[in-house]
Amino acid sequence: MNWEEIILLIEKARAGDSAAFGVLVEKFHPAVFAVALARLRDTHEATELTQEVFIHALNKLSQLREPQCFIGWLRQITVRMAINRITRRATLPGVEPEVLQSAADTTGGPLDQIIRSETRTEVWKGLDQLKPTDRATLVAFYIRGQSLKQMSKEFETPIGTIKRRLHVARNRLKNVLERQTIRKARRKLARV
Repeated sequence: MNWEEIILLIEKARAGDSAAFGVLVEKFHPAVFAVALARLRDTHEATELTQEVFIHALNKLSQLREPQCFIGWLRQITVRMAINRITRRATLPGVEPEVLQSAADTTGGPLDQIIRSETRTEVWKGLDQLKPTDRATLVAFYIRGQSLKQMSKEFETPIGTIKRRLHVARNRLKNVLERQTIRKARRKLARV
């Protein structure tokens, strides 16, 4: 199949021809699957993601400006959706509040324990308000104790980018926690 035939299929698919889109799926399925597999490293997840990519592509095909860009556009969709899947997957293990609450407390009395417990709760609430990438980065480094090198492998991102993400995510969490503190103080003042 030559490039002109592919462009014709894309135009037909944009016009609503599902058979033309089916031919495009058959043609580009191996490439999309390969990108998904390279990112996810799991054949089952790559298969699911490939299906999701083509569904997404079908729904967004009208937004493709240049048919010649179809392959790159499809690849970008695949990469972005794979990153989203990895980020969601990375936030699930070890993120439960029980992890923090079950940490051994070797110092302080009951009052200190109450204050620390409230602080942990506030931090988790703050983490829940962050974007998935920021939350995943902070949890991986501070909760799961991963090194920058381990995080670089897990997120498939250069160490420099991981450092920047940590810096940005810490600042965002700081801002969220400050806003929570201000809201809490305002509520206390409103009760008086």
